[in-house]
Amino acid sequence: MNKLTIKQLAESDRPREKMMQKGAEALTDAELLGILIGSGNTDESAVNLMQRILSACDNNLNQLAKWEVRDFARFKGMGPAKSITVMAALELGKRRNLQAQGEHLCIKASTDIYNLFHPLLCDLPTEEFWVLLLNQAGKVIDKVRISRGGIDQTTADVRAILREALIQRATQIALIHNHPSGNVRPSNDDLRLTQVVQRAAQTMNIRLIDHLIITDGHYFSFNDEGHL
Repeated sequence: MNKLTIKQLAESDRPREKMMQKGAEALTDAELLGILIGSGNTDESAVNLMQRILSACDNNLNQLAKWEVRDFARFKGMGPAKSITVMAALELGKRRNLQAQGEHLCIKASTDIYNLFHPLLCDLPTEEFWVLLLNQAGKVIDKVRISRGGIDQTTADVRAILREALIQRATQIALIHNHPSGNVRPSNDDLRLTQVVQRAAQTMNIRLIDHLIITDGHYFSFNDEGHL
């Protein structure tokens, strides 16, 4: 028996035709994803298949973006090619969101830093450590990944952090890393590193404005919590 394709659906249920007539905003997430994979399996259409997949991650696209090929493979009809197509589309959405932040965003509060880095870090299974470089007016110069680590820790070279600030003539910096565990509380190592970077930056007349620990939906700000 052949797989059910979008063409086999009633015309009123075909997401491509619906998109042409009413625009992309009229389609559900499942319909948009159904267009990407093109066909379902012997028992269900592409849209029905994507409805089941979305249901498995609470209809949350951020959760779906964390899936790997092996996660999609649990569903009949989702081979590597279809899985990678969906993964690529979700990655493009993340990159579009990052570009929408604007290269010259002005950082005024910890929420601004969180909104800038959440799309980058929320889906990662391992820790990454970044530095945000700012000018005197608080405008973003650049964001630089310093290191990648394991599930529960990463290392950050103070010299590498300050080198990036000096090269790009930043007068203010913020430190950012994620906790894949979901626990936003800083470790003793996080506290020590923040103090070391702050002291070293001061000797070069660079201000450490904050250090954020980011999880999916939450963050801890060293500045807001009185640690800076």
